[in-house]
Amino acid sequence: MGSLYSEYLNPNKVQEHYNYTKETLETQETTSRQVASAFIVILCCAIVVENLLVLIAVARNSKFHSAMYLFLGNLAASDLLAGVAFVANTLLSGSVTLRLTPVQWFAREGSAFITLSASVFSLLAIAIERHVAIAKVKLYGSDKSCRMLLLIGASWLISLVLGGLPILGWNCLGHLEACSTVLPLYAKHYVLCVVTIFSIILLAIVALYIRIYCVVRSSHADVAGPQTLALLKTVTIVLGVFIVCWLPAFSILLLDYACPVHSCPILYKAHYFFAFATLNSLLNPVIYTWRSRDLRREVLRPLQCWRPGVGVQGRRRDGTPGHHLLPLRSSSSLERGTHMPTSPTFLEGNTVV
Repeated sequence: MGSLYSEYLNPNKVQEHYNYTKETLETQETTSRQVASAFIVILCCAIVVENLLVLIAVARNSKFHSAMYLFLGNLAASDLLAGVAFVANTLLSGSVTLRLTPVQWFAREGSAFITLSASVFSLLAIAIERHVAIAKVKLYGSDKSCRMLLLIGASWLISLVLGGLPILGWNCLGHLEACSTVLPLYAKHYVLCVVTIFSIILLAIVALYIRIYCVVRSSHADVAGPQTLALLKTVTIVLGVFIVCWLPAFSILLLDYACPVHSCPILYKAHYFFAFATLNSLLNPVIYTWRSRDLRREVLRPLQCWRPGVGVQGRRRDGTPGHHLLPLRSSSSLERGTHMPTSPTFLEGNTVV
């Protein structure tokens, strides 16, 4: 066991692996690199602020404590942590990389893999929740809160295990020929395994949504309605944006597995593909706050505290609602078998967004 981890604190090990897999080691901090790094840090700060506002909105308003909102909050949490992880990754890249020990390098890259895993599993949890709520209404009973918490907890536990496998021993230390070009201390087989798992999960999510659409479009389904379809449209947009943003990065990692060392120059530009993938964490809160007027109001509430006399749209300083707001049907009545099994997530008054 001691020999397995004996190289984890070796300060020369990271440079040895980068010398083997990279064509050149660019250690000089050029102006363009500094500008790019500053832009990425600013972008990630925006990601953190956006998703933090969503989390605050979900936490402070009991109306958003239904299953669907909490799953969206879980997705926002993973996106927030992804922003933090990418900031750390950016600040510890370039010339700093070669001064890291293997355990520090594993922590840097592992945090990004953990947050990516959490995002994928959050999308899977949302798909499962929608499928249970719509396709299997009678089975979605009083134990839904327990099932929801177990699903969220399991997604984070699996993400921690999956992202932590390299630091636990599944790496290529001592086996340079098995190393990834994009991630020089990760074994190619580990990278392939992770991408394969994510791809299978995304295919399963797509299959679940196809099944849901078949149910709500069926002439025998009593759950089809504008609110249901609006909610499905929103979560489908979130899934589609995730696939568009991450497909180039997944393709690069698959190419990394197939290409021998130094044979695919595009692999040395992989950081551009991962930077593009980070946009997913920026777009997610924009999508589901744009689609929900109620959530949008609550998210913007801290930003409108400076307005004299009036708080968030239609709410006086004493906390009483304005008369122009239309009441929303409670989520509890919607999730019982007598009504459509959706939360009022994407309704404006009584109108679908």
